[in-house]
Amino acid sequence: MTLATDGPEPQGPRRVAAPWGDAAGRADTAIALLIGLYVAYSLVLWPLVPVLIGSHPLLLEVISGSTLAEVTVGAHSRLGELPMWLAVAAGVPGSMMFDWVFWWAGRRWGDRAVHLLLGRASSPRGVARREARAARLARMAERFGPAAIVLAYYLPLPTVLIYAASGLSGMRLRTFLALDMVGTLLWVGPIVGLGYAIGQPAADVVHRIDHYSTLLTIVLVLVIVGVQAWKRRPAFR
Repeated sequence: MTLATDGPEPQGPRRVAAPWGDAAGRADTAIALLIGLYVAYSLVLWPLVPVLIGSHPLLLEVISGSTLAEVTVGAHSRLGELPMWLAVAAGVPGSMMFDWVFWWAGRRWGDRAVHLLLGRASSPRGVARREARAARLARMAERFGPAAIVLAYYLPLPTVLIYAASGLSGMRLRTFLALDMVGTLLWVGPIVGLGYAIGQPAADVVHRIDHYSTLLTIVLVLVIVGVQAWKRRPAFR
């Protein structure tokens, strides 16, 4: 005899769908690869900061948009080693390098891009909170989109979320890039100006950092390797 059930059978946890849905197109693959490249590029640049900050601060500023490099280049500008406009302009490429990728993700994937950047939630309450944040961000992008991009570095939100929300709101790429450049200059300019105001003391501190950069880099690498080895150690039963 078969017993009847009063409701649907219990289901396991739903698998989180990819932001591109069931099948990824060429654009989806390109965006995913570019986001992965952004993460890898950031990790590669991290140990290069102490190596380049004393000897090639302008190069470091161009490729990374590092705040420390911007202060250093500003100090060198005060010492007459390069013009102020170049010190500011050099910080734009590294700072804006991957911004358009997150705009593209928002334009292509919609609110799923925001959910991806907000991270996975392990509980129904976490899912609801994440969706509420995504909805508020989308409303903010529609109402304050241009101003939010210009002030992205000063707002208490990750800039990548603001850029993805701008794409989600339907903003054109050329409009986004123009606003992003204005916002980047509003961020880089004061930082370089701080280095210019400090002048020689800032340069002296950076050269002191450069003196110990090799040792610091070796220590950082050893720490990373040690942490990874500790995480992968066999468990004792």
